[in-house]
Amino acid sequence: MRSALPWRTAGAVALALALATGCGTAESGEQPAEAAATRTFTVDDGEITIPADPKRVVATGYAVPVLIEADAALVGISTWKRGLPLMSEEDLATYDGLEKVAGESAAETNYEAIAKVKPDLIVIGVPKPVLADVDIERLKSIAPVAVIGPTVPSAWRELSRRQSDAAGRSENFDAAKTAYEKKAAELTAKYKDAVSGLKFGHVGAYGDISDGTFHREFSGSWGPNIIEDVGVTYYGEVKEKTGGSGDVSEYPSIEELPKSLGEADAITYSVQDDGTPSEAVKYVLDSELWKGLPAVKAGKVFPIRYTEAATYESAMKTLDAVDEALAPLLAS
Repeated sequence: MRSALPWRTAGAVALALALATGCGTAESGEQPAEAAATRTFTVDDGEITIPADPKRVVATGYAVPVLIEADAALVGISTWKRGLPLMSEEDLATYDGLEKVAGESAAETNYEAIAKVKPDLIVIGVPKPVLADVDIERLKSIAPVAVIGPTVPSAWRELSRRQSDAAGRSENFDAAKTAYEKKAAELTAKYKDAVSGLKFGHVGAYGDISDGTFHREFSGSWGPNIIEDVGVTYYGEVKEKTGGSGDVSEYPSIEELPKSLGEADAITYSVQDDGTPSEAVKYVLDSELWKGLPAVKAGKVFPIRYTEAATYESAMKTLDAVDEALAPLLAS
């Protein structure tokens, strides 16, 4: 939460940062031994100057799992409960041991806690629509702020690359990306014939039962985007693009189920980490309209775990889940 306590002045902070980075930049032409201490970095709203090798990094939002996996020099993070099931034991131990300086939402940023851990870089990984809940100017009085937030769900690939780069961990990022792409290529070859010519649809986890809606996801959305890396093709598009995830997913009424997914040769749907459907997905699966869909009648429906992966390391678990789910296609 935002503190009502007064802050140290911006001038004092600027002086502290200058002392920490040696005051020199590549443009100044002075103190050449220290010229590499900072660099210019492109963020969502322009260019900023950041440490060339950050030693004390704070991460929030989608930057949290990325920078934990990249072994960045983290001193504080926001909580990231949605991603805990996707973390390795080592990464989870790192997460548990780090100071929590913000909550699940952008509005739960604790500025006093961030100042206390004395970061030399703050990486903000929250979506643009909720960025207004963060007092960026207040954060800038503490340390350079790199705003690198998500757009459409599939953008996590580029997003995570930029976040890792900001934290000086591009090499670690590249290794994880290479491993993921190798595995995806192997699965693409494995399922090439099985999925060839099939039109897939996807039911996501975020329908609203009280409103009688379901979550229809298209190419590039959370459910499909990693599955697409193994050669699966998702058909259709949203009726109206509303920005962000609204460009690749929508919430039709349950009565529109036949119209929305009636052309699908096969359907994937998101399930929880234990393999069970969420209440919103179960609402769809229990519907008589669902049971009447051609893909359902043909037995070509596949539950997919870990559809919210947003890093290359966690997406490896999604690839394993996809392999397990699609295996019946190889026998058909």
